[in-house]
Amino acid sequence: MRFSLQLPTDRVDAGEEFVSGAAVGEMTRAIEAAGFDACFVTEHPIPTDRWLRTGGHHALDPYVALSFAAAATTRLRVQTNIAVLAYRNPFLTAKAVASLDVLSGGRVILGVAAGYLEGEFEALGVPFDERNELTDEALSILRRAWSEDGLALEARHFRASGNTMRPRPRQRPHPPLWIGGNSRRAIRRAVDHGDGWIPFPTVGIASERIRTAAIESVADLAERIAYARRYAAEVGRERPLDICFVPFGLSMHRREGVDPTRFRDSVAELADLGVTWLTLSLPGDTRAAFCAAVRRFGDDILAALA
Repeated sequence: MRFSLQLPTDRVDAGEEFVSGAAVGEMTRAIEAAGFDACFVTEHPIPTDRWLRTGGHHALDPYVALSFAAAATTRLRVQTNIAVLAYRNPFLTAKAVASLDVLSGGRVILGVAAGYLEGEFEALGVPFDERNELTDEALSILRRAWSEDGLALEARHFRASGNTMRPRPRQRPHPPLWIGGNSRRAIRRAVDHGDGWIPFPTVGIASERIRTAAIESVADLAERIAYARRYAAEVGRERPLDICFVPFGLSMHRREGVDPTRFRDSVAELADLGVTWLTLSLPGDTRAAFCAAVRRFGDDILAALA
């Protein structure tokens, strides 16, 4: 099992305490020293006020934030969890990811999804009803942009008639592509186009808020993993699929303390299902408190699991 910790760059309310170059550097160095395998950030370029009032959050641009994280560390992988592919022309995403992968020495994990916040799509001028088709299209274009010269293609809203991108990513054939979402469509997308799948627990989350299927128990997760394996067999996929999950009892953005015994038990249970990565957030109202929580987690849990 590997572990990825959220870098709290969504805490824009705290100003430079969390959202500054010095803060990102200090926190990522603590994350790396504690033994985590990766840190992750989320993406919301211009969320709706209504969503923010009901528990939503801001975030730094993911590629800029992760460039600071990568510059402050040497081993730690840098992960988007998640980036919404349809928000950008895929060539711009390909360039940002390739640049980050080159400058980080090949440490990028690109976690993506179709997205769900309709008002954010509207503000960005992206047709919300096309988000699934745009996501599938972008996944194909990313791979081609990272590998082909003289790229020629006709996309839904643009075309390339002989274009080439440099630099190529450091990782070959490209950085891992992990696909987020709980629906069967998202699972098929991960099997067809991805190197990993990012489901997440939906306990206590209204389904209309996230526009995906519920995963409220280990049994729900096991059923979805079984579906992924059946579909992989149907389409002839033999490569293993990483599965990245938030342990039940924790959440993606709510900072909570972790009971070491319960967490270790959860790790074992999820590993038996085939989960290969766990993501989590840790508490801390200040940068110092966050770094202290990171060190405790490393000493109390990661060291024991090593």
